[in-house]
Amino acid sequence: MTLTERLLALWDHLGIERAHVATAMTGDVAGLAAAAPERIAGLTLCVPSRLDPTPFAAIAARMLMIAGARGMTEEVTARAEARLPGSVRMVMPGYDAPGWADVVSDRTAEIVGTMAGFLAGFPASVPTHKQGSFEGITYRMSGTGPALVLLPFFLAPTQWEAALPALAENFTLIVLGGRHLGGVAALEDRALAPSYRGMVRTLLDTMAPAPGETILDVGCGSGALDRMLAERYGAANPITATDLNPFLLKEAEALAREEGLAATIAFQHANAESLPFPDGSFDCAFSVTVLEECDADRALRELHRVVRPGGRVGVIVRAVDMPQWWHLNLPEKLRRSVEIPPQSVGAKGVADASLYRRMRAAGFDKVTCFPSLVTLDRPAGPIWRYREDHVLSGLSPEDTATWRAATQESRAEGLLFMAHPMHCAVGTKAAVRSNRGGGPDPYAVMINFDNASGSVSIG
Repeated sequence: MTLTERLLALWDHLGIERAHVATAMTGDVAGLAAAAPERIAGLTLCVPSRLDPTPFAAIAARMLMIAGARGMTEEVTARAEARLPGSVRMVMPGYDAPGWADVVSDRTAEIVGTMAGFLAGFPASVPTHKQGSFEGITYRMSGTGPALVLLPFFLAPTQWEAALPALAENFTLIVLGGRHLGGVAALEDRALAPSYRGMVRTLLDTMAPAPGETILDVGCGSGALDRMLAERYGAANPITATDLNPFLLKEAEALAREEGLAATIAFQHANAESLPFPDGSFDCAFSVTVLEECDADRALRELHRVVRPGGRVGVIVRAVDMPQWWHLNLPEKLRRSVEIPPQSVGAKGVADASLYRRMRAAGFDKVTCFPSLVTLDRPAGPIWRYREDHVLSGLSPEDTATWRAATQESRAEGLLFMAHPMHCAVGTKAAVRSNRGGGPDPYAVMINFDNASGSVSIG
């Protein structure tokens, strides 16, 4: 089933003719808005960083966009507003909203007030209270009143939780989750791409965990890579999977249980910048597309600290300093514009070739560097939609038509795919710290021997 079919089936299962919908990931509801606009009473797009306006034309007059005052959400919603007459746009003053922002927790009152006021103008069904799962989508309900379906954000740590008590005063809230929605769906879909799995296998082969060695994953997301490790190594290599995001941890644990791997993977809440483990706790550690969003140098020092001497650490980050590539027959000007990858990186994050020098600066020796290309060739999948929506967010109607014609041509040829670059490195924690600078070594130990007395002193 497509996601649109799953959502429509869920509406029917819950007895909903029309429901309000709120999401940050526009690709999750674009199909529903295009195929069955009458089933959406009112739509809230909460700080979307990627937004193709085309599928939402039929519901523009029932559409609210909430944006930060700067950054990607401000830009994409401003362009979408111009192409969606009748839509409403609310900008939160002084707020930036990168993809990992905990926006509802940060600006609860503004978001709740704006949503409640806007959605009150459109009638929606009142569902029967239920809790469970249907067609692979989990749901839980609270509150009273017309149905408001809350779809998951990508990386927001607390998701919609801060707004639930206030929204429940006016709506029956239906909070969705599961492997088919939000960031979980995108991360799971990404992990299915053969070239992505090949890149991760290269990382693992370079780290080369021996039987019995422990492995730490910092920023596990949906746990897709940890399940891949568990299938590869079995119980021979205990895996500890950590994430700062409690929502993703809960979803990762559920997916591991679903696949019978819960006993092999220990999930734990942790911050990459301050890992809750003693020095030298693990033999190997890795982190994939996490250091873009935090203090990368601090996180690298933490990874170095928690592995034993001789332990190996692997890191993969997105590459915003190299072009992405779409296999499409595009005019040269348009082709150059879409080659620029999403510039999504925090103030202290890393998403460029400086990763390799940062690894050395953090204390790693024998750094193996291997920039890689990840190829996506499933245009119906959520990770493709996520990346394509970024491109379509910035195109004019004319360029959008050119893009769609080119994608249809490549699809007909069976050659529709894109590739984007990643920076990858594996380093080893030196067994003995060396003094490369040539000056006094702060870690040196001075041993003094007194010939007269025969005594030894250490200083």
